[in-house]
Amino acid sequence: MIKEFKEFALKGNVVDLAIGVIIGAAFGKIVESLVGDIIMPLIGAIGSVDFSNYFIGLNSAVTSPVLVDAKKQGAVLAYGSFITIAVNFMIIAFVLFMVVKGINRLKRKEEAKPAEPAPPAQDVVLLGEIRDLLKQKA
Repeated sequence: MIKEFKEFALKGNVVDLAIGVIIGAAFGKIVESLVGDIIMPLIGAIGSVDFSNYFIGLNSAVTSPVLVDAKKQGAVLAYGSFITIAVNFMIIAFVLFMVVKGINRLKRKEEAKPAEPAPPAQDVVLLGEIRDLLKQKA
């Protein structure tokens, strides 16, 4: 059973998947920082909008205009956070689209190159020589 687990855990696909998940998590943090620290402040500066504090209090106890304090007071519908996450998703989706598009372009270039014909197998060469020898004798 340990041998089977070792074979499963060390298969190329499992290792590739693990590496992909780790890189994806790091990439997600980069995009989160890009959106939260660069894009959203620029959008806020242009339209004097701060999406992080957009929320609706779901009961009368919520009176704070700041989301963190409002969450302490009661239930809130924080749609500003949703907008930020949606922008994160759109950026990630666009970047992944560009990556896949680039990979597909590279694959098409490789497919467009004519493949060199493989040399005939050794048994085919020998059979051809035998055929030629038989033709000479006949």
